[in-house]
Amino acid sequence: MTTAAPAAPEHTVVHQLADRVRCRTPRVAGDAAYSRRLAAVAGRDERVASVRINRAAGSVAIRWAPSMPADRARDRVAEMLREAETESAPGAASTAAPLLTGRWPRLVLPAAVAGWAGLGRLAGFALPPPVGAAVVLVASLPIARRAYRSLTVDRRLNLDVLDMTAILLTTLRGSLLAPASVIGLVEIGEAIRERTARASRRELLDLLDSIADVAWVERDGERRQVPIDEVVRGEVVVVYPGDRIPVDGRVHEGRALIDEHQLTGEPMPVLREDGQLVYASTLMREGHLHIGVEQVGGETRAGRIVQLMREAPVHDTRIENYAAKVADRIVLPSFLLAGAVLLVTRNPTRAASILIADFATGIRVSVPTAVLAAMTSAAQAGVLVRSGRALEQLAGIDTVVFDKTGTVTAGHPAVLGVDAVSTEMTAEEVLELAVTVEQRLTHPVAEAIVRYAAERGAQPGPRGRWHYDIGLGVRAHVDGADVLVGSDRLLDGQGVDLAPAAAALRPGQSQVYVAVDGAMRGVIAYADPVRGEARRVIAALRDRHGMEIHLLTGDKSETARAVGADLEVPPAHVHGELFPEQKAALLRDLRARGRRVAFVGDGINDLPALAYADVSISFGGATAVARETADVVLIEDSLHALPAAVSAARQALRLVRQNIAIVGGVNLAALTAATTTGLPPTVAAVVHNGSTVVTALNGLRPLLGNNGRPRRSNDELEELENA
Repeated sequence: MTTAAPAAPEHTVVHQLADRVRCRTPRVAGDAAYSRRLAAVAGRDERVASVRINRAAGSVAIRWAPSMPADRARDRVAEMLREAETESAPGAASTAAPLLTGRWPRLVLPAAVAGWAGLGRLAGFALPPPVGAAVVLVASLPIARRAYRSLTVDRRLNLDVLDMTAILLTTLRGSLLAPASVIGLVEIGEAIRERTARASRRELLDLLDSIADVAWVERDGERRQVPIDEVVRGEVVVVYPGDRIPVDGRVHEGRALIDEHQLTGEPMPVLREDGQLVYASTLMREGHLHIGVEQVGGETRAGRIVQLMREAPVHDTRIENYAAKVADRIVLPSFLLAGAVLLVTRNPTRAASILIADFATGIRVSVPTAVLAAMTSAAQAGVLVRSGRALEQLAGIDTVVFDKTGTVTAGHPAVLGVDAVSTEMTAEEVLELAVTVEQRLTHPVAEAIVRYAAERGAQPGPRGRWHYDIGLGVRAHVDGADVLVGSDRLLDGQGVDLAPAAAALRPGQSQVYVAVDGAMRGVIAYADPVRGEARRVIAALRDRHGMEIHLLTGDKSETARAVGADLEVPPAHVHGELFPEQKAALLRDLRARGRRVAFVGDGINDLPALAYADVSISFGGATAVARETADVVLIEDSLHALPAAVSAARQALRLVRQNIAIVGGVNLAALTAATTTGLPPTVAAVVHNGSTVVTALNGLRPLLGNNGRPRRSNDELEELENA
């Protein structure tokens, strides 16, 4: 009796081309483990060029290499979804388990040999020498391969050559405990190094793929929905509220309110109408537009930003091994010393003891342990540090550059105050009238007025006929009066004198005006508010860590200066009205002056600056492409954890230096004894391994300071890291 294959989870193909397919799969939205299994299944398929899972949208996008017929592609997607049901979930084990995943068989052999050798000596029995030697040599094969490559390809002596020489000498002399312990330590060190490593190639998201799969295009007098790849210059696309604009182009017809803040840094939606330019990746909040296509794909402004990011220098993201460099420098002196002792004493055992009692293995194990502990400690405190290199760079920064919108500010408007400009009404009455007119509108400023009124107990009253002019404001009939609530353009167009409001204007603030029956009655001031924690965080970075602080934005210079003054950033360090390429140029200039720079940003317009910084920092809720580019991710969408992350990085480097000093001191004493009076290989191994254990425990100290802190689950951290 055969068992039917399980059905594929519910899914719908929403877009398909010869080289890619996107399907809606509700299962991935609510099941992080299933998403990881699906990614693993797709990653093993040689026909899959890339797979991207957007859990928030319940979407799976797969690119094929080479192209695949439509029916075969749909069948293969269904197969992968079905296979993911039973796939072993990568990373689903506990925090400790992934540390040695894939390496535990290599650790079992040397541990078994060492245990047998030690217990056998005490109990009076031992492994037959040929059997023990064979097992040790099999366990040492990974080290032997690396040593062989170093000698034949790199043509240099490295730590693996030294370790392999010591293993061979001690094994041939009949010792099993010493070489087995060396193999075990080396494999533990390599496991920790791999755990702290970040893939050397940055996986850049396809920005256009994340914006839109299709566009509505006017062809032959009809509106057709076509794949975005098929849209060409000169055509007219139609965009509706809630959609992201898929192209760069000029408005042919219509009027709309566009949210451009992730592209330009402008926090308030802007009005776009006939003849004005609009850009791909921006979000239409209200209205509708017919757009003449001028740029598509990589030619759009957003596409050029991604290209600029790709051209940025990508540093080696494997842990920049200060430890390995120190260790490799010790290899040649160790060989020379062992060779000299062998020539003088003719005793291979003493030479082997010198090779075992080297500084290198202890450094190679203990230093990555300190780095891993610091990264784990930071994650428990709400900071995801993606690599050992990022941790090392973070420890050395002396300059922090903040983007303004959405980083040190909230990224949405808030009312700052209400002023009455006439004796006919009080400020409270102005607010009540404004909330009556603005009720139930979805414009961000209208929503801010409603929130402000609710906080102060002001309730909206009945509203009669009303009309909303996109980008201008609202005209309404309230209690027999004609009321205008909106911009200066709205009131000026209706003949209202704006002069009475002049005294209420403040630098760096925007205004909503309130007029009744053609006469000015009040002004409501609003702005993108500074985050509550921003002042404390910037003060801590400046005063406690000695950082130089810069603020930059694509927003108006006047607004930037007002925010900078609020945060006590020197005026010379505040930079406004910058395009993305100018932000990157500012970062390059700071680095050229010898500064070590961290950049904090969250939008598409921040990508070049993130790519050119020594350390790039973003938020867990930032745009997907900004989050992927960042070396450090602040999980809570708050700046609170940034000073703690800097402290953790600097503590890690202090522990690295301490560990090198401990390993150096202990093993120098062992080397002196082995050179002068002789030291049995087993004793040398005990001394050497003991110092390694001590320094490894010392490296774990950052984890001791996290009692009581909220801890993140593996699923949550891995989901963010792989987002």
